Amino acid sequence: MNPIEEFQIERVNRIKSYETDGELQEIANKWVAASMRKKYVYNFSWLGRPIIQYPEDMVALQEIIWQTRPDLIIETGIAHGGSLILSASLLAMLDMCDAIESGETVNPKVSKRKVLGLDIDIRDHNRRAIETHPMSSRIEMIQGSSIDLAVVEKVHQIAKEFSSILVCLDSNHTHDHVLAELEAYAPLVTKGNYCIVFDTFVEDMPKDYFPDRPWNPGNSPKSAVREFLKSRPEFAVDNALNNKLLISVAPDGFLKRV
Repeated sequence: MNPIEEFQIERVNRIKSYETDGELQEIANKWVAASMRKKYVYNFSWLGRPIIQYPEDMVALQEIIWQTRPDLIIETGIAHGGSLILSASLLAMLDMCDAIESGETVNPKVSKRKVLGLDIDIRDHNRRAIETHPMSSRIEMIQGSSIDLAVVEKVHQIAKEFSSILVCLDSNHTHDHVLAELEAYAPLVTKGNYCIVFDTFVEDMPKDYFPDRPWNPGNSPKSAVREFLKSRPEFAVDNALNNKLLISVAPDGFLKRV
């Protein structure tokens, strides 16, 4: 066995062992609960734009994008735009790697790959910051509710131009809204790619952990995921990612189309 294969096997076995490590799982869950109370997740930026994600989830997205090589990433929820910039920059790196392999010249402003962001309220200062960012040529934004039928239809029309699609759901976190987003956008995910449902951790927190928000255990992204999966055998939770990350806002939220 060569050293690369040996390393990969060791990593797979190590990650698998975390699944039954109750002490490690408990420590991770306590960290998520404590860090969320301190708004730790608001501390980071990507290429200058605030991004409301754990670093572990950013790394997970990078691994997924490298593995699946999407040409369209659909994101619900824009906020400050950091997640759009993250996705766009990772697509730019794919373009660069493709160009190196093919011997072509990279034009940073021309790409077949795109990030499509949806938000019910794209605030003017955030829109300006996104539209003037160096990654802006790879980003398109639609203002409107992600579950509005007109918005859904527009996204589906745009998606027809692409062959490899990844979806990230991170807007309103109530059960009904997330379930409606899953029904609307998960079918666009291409085989082997992912629909990532963020903030499934809400289901694992105490009741009224978010006193100023409508979501709670039983009314959360994870409860929507469970309902969705009952009738969608073409999707499965990527448990290996769950075990690897330990600290994530999306436990059981990495849904792979198999």
